[in-house]
Amino acid sequence: MQNYLRYTEIIDYDHPLVAAEAKRLAEGLHDDVAIAKRCFEFVRDEILHSGDAKDEITTCKASEVLEHRTGWCYAKSHLLAALLRANGIPTGFSYQRLSCSEYKPGIYCLHGLNWVYLKDYGWYRVDARGNNEGVDAQFDPPYEKLAFEVGEDEFDLSGNYAEPLAEVVEALQTYKSYEEMVCHFPDIDEA
Repeated sequence: MQNYLRYTEIIDYDHPLVAAEAKRLAEGLHDDVAIAKRCFEFVRDEILHSGDAKDEITTCKASEVLEHRTGWCYAKSHLLAALLRANGIPTGFSYQRLSCSEYKPGIYCLHGLNWVYLKDYGWYRVDARGNNEGVDAQFDPPYEKLAFEVGEDEFDLSGNYAEPLAEVVEALQTYKSYEEMVCHFPDIDEA
């Protein structure tokens, strides 16, 4: 479990902004489910999804996402992991390969999610992407309610990754505008 609690350059939960927000979100709560739900809802509802907002900034580190209040699904998963890990809740990363035709016809890309370890339920997958028309991700363990259901030619990547995939981090650190990201989404064509 220690790998899923680790501080990293990307999951920088000791950054003053992240540490303070993690403490604020846990205030008055005493169990992991309540803390995880509050952190999840904060990231889902208070941090804009860069694709929905068409933001001209691409964030990667948890502290950047919190500072700018925006991020692609991957970056939002980095912030959620940092907030949860700061509160002692093991958190990993999960990915789906989905059609991204809403951004550019005929393309596929990875979609970033989180695994959260809850004492009463074990590993539970959540999607803090952000809700909009047609997207209704919820936190309701043990029931999984992600932003997207996997369709034809789409799949869930197997595994619970302790760190974000290198392809994801590289894309977020390389492509800084909305248009650049849309043309260079990270992708893997095998489960």
